[in-house]
Amino acid sequence: QVQLVESGGGLVQAGGSLRLSCAASGRTFSSYTMGWFRQAPGKEREFVACIHWSGLSRYASDSVKGRFTISRDNAKNTVYLQMNSLKPEDTGVYYCAADPTIGVQSYDYAHWGQGTQVTVSS
Repeated sequence: QVQLVESGGGLVQAGGSLRLSCAASGRTFSSYTMGWFRQAPGKEREFVACIHWSGLSRYASDSVKGRFTISRDNAKNTVYLQMNSLKPEDTGVYYCAADPTIGVQSYDYAHWGQGTQVTVSS
């Protein structure tokens, strides 16, 4: 079982940066793919980025490619999402997710955090 706790959300102006963290409990963190998803009000949850347990494979959605970077530190059981050049359309609740397999759909992930709010003002 993996428990996930996100942090680092907040209010930022357009063009600014935030770094989200997701701390995981459990000794199997290093064997899990970690993903970030987000959900804006009135919209479905969407894929943002994911990283393989080895750190060698990473994927990002077209909407964030070149602006967001996912990384992980297996020694600290933590995955990060560095978000630069933020836009108002990046506003939403950001969720951390974990699964032994890799995927870009929310149904690919068995474990979820509670989410952290990111608000980008124009």
